[in-house]
Amino acid sequence: MLAFIAERPGKTGVREIARAFNLKNDRRADLKRMLRELADDGRIEKRHKKLHRAGALPDTILADIVARDGDGDLIATPDEWDEEEHGAAPKIRVSTLRRRDRDVAAGIGDRVLLRVEKTVEEDGIRYRGRIIRILDRPKHRVLGIFHALPGGGGRLEPVDKKMLGKELGIAPHAAGDAQDGDLVSVEVTKPVRLGPPQGKVAERLGSLKSERAVSMIAIAAHSIPSVFRADTLKEADAARPATLKNREDWRDLPLVTIDPPDAKDHDDAVHAAPDALPDNKGGFVITVAIADVAYYVTPGSALDREALLRGNSVYFPDRVVPMLPERISNDLCSLRPKEDRAALAVRMVIGADGRKRSHTFHRIIMRSAARLAYQQAQFAISGRTDEITDPLLRPVLEPLYAAYEALKRAREQRSPLDLDLPERKILLTHDGLVDRVVTPERLEAHRLIEEFMILANVAAAETLERARVPLIYRVHDEPSMEKIVALREFLSTLDISFPKSGALRAENFNRVLVLVKGKDSEQIVNDVVLRSQAQAEYSSENYGHFGLNLRRYAHFTSPIRRYADLIVHRGLIRALKLGADGLPDSADVKSLGEVAAQISATERRAMLAERETADRLIAHFLADRVGASFEGRISGVTRAGLFVKLRDTGADGFIPARTIGNEYYAFDEARHAMVGRNSGETYRLGDPVTVKLVEAAPVAGALRFELLSEGCFDVTRRRPHHGDERRSRRPRKNNDRRKRKSK
Repeated sequence: MLAFIAERPGKTGVREIARAFNLKNDRRADLKRMLRELADDGRIEKRHKKLHRAGALPDTILADIVARDGDGDLIATPDEWDEEEHGAAPKIRVSTLRRRDRDVAAGIGDRVLLRVEKTVEEDGIRYRGRIIRILDRPKHRVLGIFHALPGGGGRLEPVDKKMLGKELGIAPHAAGDAQDGDLVSVEVTKPVRLGPPQGKVAERLGSLKSERAVSMIAIAAHSIPSVFRADTLKEADAARPATLKNREDWRDLPLVTIDPPDAKDHDDAVHAAPDALPDNKGGFVITVAIADVAYYVTPGSALDREALLRGNSVYFPDRVVPMLPERISNDLCSLRPKEDRAALAVRMVIGADGRKRSHTFHRIIMRSAARLAYQQAQFAISGRTDEITDPLLRPVLEPLYAAYEALKRAREQRSPLDLDLPERKILLTHDGLVDRVVTPERLEAHRLIEEFMILANVAAAETLERARVPLIYRVHDEPSMEKIVALREFLSTLDISFPKSGALRAENFNRVLVLVKGKDSEQIVNDVVLRSQAQAEYSSENYGHFGLNLRRYAHFTSPIRRYADLIVHRGLIRALKLGADGLPDSADVKSLGEVAAQISATERRAMLAERETADRLIAHFLADRVGASFEGRISGVTRAGLFVKLRDTGADGFIPARTIGNEYYAFDEARHAMVGRNSGETYRLGDPVTVKLVEAAPVAGALRFELLSEGCFDVTRRRPHHGDERRSRRPRKNNDRRKRKSK
């Protein structure tokens, strides 16, 4: 069985094994038991519901080129690899490229997308890879803070944590117009015989007193393309509005957009009406219209190439780095009120129970009746209309909410994962400084749009599957067995059981969340359940969406800001013969798998950049409050110490283990806690705490706290292993008194 799995990496599941070994239904249980035993022994592992030999590489991976061998061949290692579980990362010999296109020539330091296959081991290397695409070139510039020196010139303090303490010298003639305290990009020149390496200021990005420069740190650090190429802008400027040719005229349908009040692009509009057919009493016809980006961004065009490179838009508190130029995203594809716009629409019929009965896709010209904000729509349905919503209340808004009530019934039956995770938003002043951090209220209007979009996404995936047109799915794997075991152990400390057998479903987690609703442990359980989940991603192979509890799901509703949605639009145009600008015939599961891997990587890059920028903004905001006390909650527990999230701002900071309490503390992994060796004093994930801010590093986005509040005490505590112990270096209180007396 192991040999069979090894020969078919990433293509083998229970069904394939049963078929290959001619196992009938009565033997499936034995097969599953055997596979569980192999997994428990660490000999196989499951990714995306497919089995692999443990420690083996998948077919397509992200990798970093790290060296050359004696023959000059490039050597790469996988971008993600668990060394604790599988040992040293395997090396991959990268095939020499023979294509004429010079842009694909790779070198050391490049990050690449590889097609990998296992070969006969040679010089300790058992994998060979073929470069699909180069994703990132090595950085030849260093980002940092310029500190001017008397007499001219200065020194550069890098902002990358890996380069802390490795300053660059800037000669007077190489400083350009950089001023003391500026954020600058420096080209590294050849090292000198004496003193630090030298550099030349290539670009002045602004002063760190402006938060705009803070987002520039993330853009530069993560190599996020922020300036459109000339040919891309030229193509966008040449675009002209779509006409009625080969389109249906839906301009009389009162579609409305409902978005955040500060939204710059409006790419989705909705409408609902009671179904007039007598056999669907209480049912509705729901329409979701999405901007027809595929009409303007055609396969292989300059706009298309740059959109794929960017993968998605990136959202910072002070700016947006868009996937498409403003001419497309904020003009031609923004569904402005009272203006004709091209759209791809789906009309869905649902029953009174909220279940979808049928759907059809249409390429249309529409005219939005109004642009509404979430709160504005919610106020109107609650009886507080304004001059815009008053005439829309009965004909438009009330049917929308009535259809949503039906969809809620279907959602409750489906039982998707229902985590309570409030999101915070950083509000800036008019001059770009942090004003405050708020937690926007979660309204029914938000949930309405959410459910309409989910329904449209399901309809898109079903249509493409039925037409046998390849697509990019939005997939979410079920949690790994290791994470479920850890979750079960943690819940047992709260006297909450979690099933050990049977199919794993989102409702298993929801049952736990309902049990702790309103209790002190609610926040900690929500956090631990979230950490047990896999990360959603894009894939050309469907393994379902565990969190939404959907068998097939694809992103269709935001092609302005996500390349995956653009692929789905093109697939629908091809499948339904809606135009000549659909998905090319050359696009297949393999090629779309490569695209899916790339845009999954750009999505993770965007999330990291957005999080880092928020951390830097908050650290900058709190920098002048060192010494102040704050209320927070323990958001993470590791052997190194405690992570704390502040209540008012959502800022994250760290408390080193050596500063906790007055004794040895040990990390209790099962309980997500640090436990005092002698007293049993316990600090656990989710516990409320009071902390003092002792250090703020705005450039790194780092905060360090001191713990002021006491932990809880558990007389039934488990004695920790000595290897997990961390000793506090803070003196005991009686020692402090002795020192004062001696002085």
